Formats: sequence, C-alpha cells, structure tokens
Amino acid sequence: MYKFFVTENQVNDNIIRIEEDDVNHIKNVLRLGIDEEITVCDISNSINYLCKITELDNRFVNCKIIDKLENKNETKTYLHIFQGIPKAEKMETIIQKTTEIGVSEITPVIMNRCVVKVDNKNVDKKILRWQKIAEIAAKQSKRDKIPLVNYPINIKNVYEKIEDYDIVLVAYENEENCSIKNALKEVNNKKSLKIAIIIGPEGGIEEKEIELLKSYNVKVVTLGKRILRTETAPIVLASVIMYEFDEMI
Repeated sequence: MYKFFVTENQVNDNIIRIEEDDVNHIKNVLRLGIDEEITVCDISNSINYLCKITELDNRFVNCKIIDKLENKNETKTYLHIFQGIPKAEKMETIIQKTTEIGVSEITPVIMNRCVVKVDNKNVDKKILRWQKIAEIAAKQSKRDKIPLVNYPINIKNVYEKIEDYDIVLVAYENEENCSIKNALKEVNNKKSLKIAIIIGPEGGIEEKEIELLKSYNVKVVTLGKRILRTETAPIVLASVIMYEFDEMI
C-alpha cells in the first residue's frame, strides 16, 4: 500500500488533506482513484492512518481516516551519520540507503580532503534536494519518520553535536585493533541508544582530524581489512549497528 506524509495542520477530525507534489504523484503517476486506500503518516507525531481517498483535485487530495495503525517501523536506536561531503551523486546514495536502513539524522561535514566545496549560495537548494531524497526513501521503506538532513558543519564543530550521545564512532582505515563489535560492548546494556558515526570523504580522514576527534572522546574503529568507498562505509556501519541491537533480522 502506498504511503504519504503530512503535517499536523493537514489532519482535521477524520479528514486528511494531501497537498503539493504528492497530489500529482497520486493522480498522474500512481493513477489512484476515489475509494482507493493509502497509508498516511503525520510526521509531527509519527501516527499512521489507514485512509480512503474521497476527493481528487488538482490542488489537493482529501482522504477519510478509516483506522489508526500501530507504529512499528521505527528503530529504538537513534543513529546520526556525520558524513564527510563526497561528490553529489554519492551523497544522494548515502542519504537514500541509510534512510532505508533506519538512520534518524544526517549531517554533512566539511573535512580537509573533501573534493566538493560548499557553495553558500546554493546550499539551501542542496539541502532541500537532500531532504526530498530522504522523504522519498522514507515513503518507499514505509518509515514513520523522515530523517533530518542538516546544514553542513566543519569537522571542528562536531563536538557541539555529539555531547549527549551514548557513543560516537569514527571509521578509520589505519585503525587495526578496535572493531565495531568491541566498541559497541560499552553500550549494549542500554535499551534506547543515541549513536553517532563519522565517515570520511573520498580521500579519507586526515590523521590530524582523527586526533581532533579523539579529543572529543570519539571511539576510532576499523571496518575490516578492506578499504570501503565513502558511500559504502556508512551503509555497512549503519547496518552492523542495527543488527547488533536486534533492529534487523
């Protein structure tokens, strides 16, 4: 069943009004009609509703709420990816795939070896595009929340974002001893976790950046004997974390 997201002000009594891009998608792409059923999620509280389409217009689609559905598609683990900014198509892949896995938040990070430079003139458009990719991936994977894509920050300012996390991991190719499994043993007795992971760009993370992160009490881990691409590493690390805490079977 197709899923759509709305905000709180679009839910009135037992009627939900879907607007903007989703209207065209429902009418002209999916070709849904009156009385067809869809799932609608209120992103302000993650409540899902089973709905029946009652009215189709060029500006909106009205749906009648049939039932409230159990929320069961979100993980107990809050996972935040700090991603060294790679080339555009790679960043889009990272956002799409980690959204499907269950990541809650993504922050692009400016590092010394980033090939792509942040253009302040176009950063708003880029964030809007990245957020839309997260929304589409959340719909496809039937999630109850859309991951937040933040504005880029400098690696020197990462410490401002990670103070309240249970553990922060940084994947580093020169680390040989500390595995992800061993690092996570420090927090495996907690029921609800906030975990952050830091991934370098195409050229990797410089040694002086690793030393900086260590001063923030970040745990440096290895991803194994093989070197992973920047777009592969967050997918692998996110999957391992979710599996470790029984979020994936």
